[in-house]
Amino acid sequence: VQLQASGGGLMQAGGSLELSCRASGLGFSRYDIAWFRQAPGKEREFVAAISWSGGREFNDDAVKGRFTISRDNALNTVYLQMNSLKPEDTAVYYCAADLKVAPTSKEYAYWGKGTQVTVSS
Repeated sequence: VQLQASGGGLMQAGGSLELSCRASGLGFSRYDIAWFRQAPGKEREFVAAISWSGGREFNDDAVKGRFTISRDNALNTVYLQMNSLKPEDTAVYYCAADLKVAPTSKEYAYWGKGTQVTVSS
């Protein structure tokens, strides 16, 4: 499985962005997909995940009520809709995939290259 994240950019605080994670390879619909982010000087942190069956989990402390995650198996794509962006959301965002892993774990087998999100105040 290869993952390609896109959709990042520069946004003012309060704005919205939608990130996409497109996968290539077989069996996308069987994979759990997650988004992580890493800000400069900080560890990579879990943002959101969606399981193969559509179950969702979020880093409530960081993104509760602001971010949503969805998937379109026909397009082999997972989306992260980010609303009410804050400067502290600034980070490189990565998507990750695995057949079976704890949603918030960093032990995903496959990782895409990140996409930069910058939120100005």
